[in-house]
Amino acid sequence: MKKSFILWLIVSVVIMLVLPWLAVTFVKGDGGMAVCFLLFFAINPLYSVIVGVYAGKDIRNLWSLPVLSAVFYLIGTWVFFEMSETAFILNALVYLVLGIVAMLVLAVVRKKAK
Repeated sequence: MKKSFILWLIVSVVIMLVLPWLAVTFVKGDGGMAVCFLLFFAINPLYSVIVGVYAGKDIRNLWSLPVLSAVFYLIGTWVFFEMSETAFILNALVYLVLGIVAMLVLAVVRKKAK
């Protein structure tokens, strides 16, 4: 289980830290804005749900994955965009809620299936 946790941690770092850096560094102008919208409103929420579903398979050991994913997002946006922007805090909270809800839904579904 530890190897899978580390793998998901690395994927979270790539999606939440490296992708914003790539968007800021290599895509300029209006294209950069479009890529950021794609990241913030499609890729990151979808990833938050996916990591929550995975964490729901073993909540006791993996509960921190949705939390770390949201924290990495907040760190990445503050470093590459603007520090302490409140919109990024709101986005991080939404990603956290998406991950936790997905985790709890899967846990309930698995419990009922038994």
